[in-house]
Amino acid sequence: MFTSTGSNGFYKAPLSKSLLLVLSAISILLTLLFQHYQKFFVYNLQAIKEDFQIWRLVCGRTVCLDLKDTFCSSLLIYNFRIFERRYGSRKFSSFLLGAWMLSALFDLLLVEIAQYIFGITINSLPSGFLSPVFALFVPFYSSIPRVQVTQVLGHFSITNKSLVYILGLQLLTSGSYIWILALSGLISGICYNSSILKVHRILCVPRWVAKIFSWTLEPVFSSAEPTNEVRVGMGATVDIQRQQRMELLDRQIMMSQVAQMRRQRQQQGGMINWNRLFPPLRHRHNANYQDHHPSEQGIPPPTEVSEEQVARLMEMGFSRGDALEALRASNNDLNVATNFLLQH
Repeated sequence: MFTSTGSNGFYKAPLSKSLLLVLSAISILLTLLFQHYQKFFVYNLQAIKEDFQIWRLVCGRTVCLDLKDTFCSSLLIYNFRIFERRYGSRKFSSFLLGAWMLSALFDLLLVEIAQYIFGITINSLPSGFLSPVFALFVPFYSSIPRVQVTQVLGHFSITNKSLVYILGLQLLTSGSYIWILALSGLISGICYNSSILKVHRILCVPRWVAKIFSWTLEPVFSSAEPTNEVRVGMGATVDIQRQQRMELLDRQIMMSQVAQMRRQRQQQGGMINWNRLFPPLRHRHNANYQDHHPSEQGIPPPTEVSEEQVARLMEMGFSRGDALEALRASNNDLNVATNFLLQH
């Protein structure tokens, strides 16, 4: 799921690409050439609280001063680009903005709690765009399906998510007090994803701001659509390579089926019959489902589709008809419907 296709790995993810390139470039320049400017990017809590140097919140919580943190966070941003493809650049940027602002507050609270309970005085924290990166582990854990790739020693499972968790653990152990940034990021990610708190309705990027960045920056950082003639086999083991080839074969089969159905739609009119492509999806949770086609009396009524989920798919650029059919065919599973629509 998180394998890339060369330079086209950032297709439909211009914000992720800009974050990775710009922040990494500034971090490398500050480390190698402009070390005397590093003092302006130190996340100094004492200067923020006592001298009211609020600008340090922006500088200190954006650019990493440790190349190890830069490397790990860049790899995580690259892997988490899937969420920009799912949500769209505006919602993805809103999530990062909300997580950044909430985690800044939680940083200060956690530092005060640590001093009150444990007597630890913390004057500065590791610099960089770290808390929003940790916040992305919340949707990663809750919405990305876990697929076993192989096993180690017959007991320990290696999944498609293991490498990302290992990178997060490496980043967590890279410096002192970085656990505060990780904890504040996870808390802010949970708060932003919560349907009860409704934080996403308050902390969001306005549409006019998103349009300005779309006109100015998207042409610079956009990537071309990947072609179908992509060489696979990037996995480190034979099992991973076999899994990647199976996924590619499945995508090619589904694409051929969709192409055939779209030709029929052009000839007959109407929407794609997604239920004929994915009949098991609507009966995934039905224990009585069998391999043969059900009778007309046994066909369940059409699945009620959430208008909010339809609106989310339409904001990504899909038509209302395809969004409705994809959600009905996937039993109202937004992740399954989004993944298929993005691949076709």
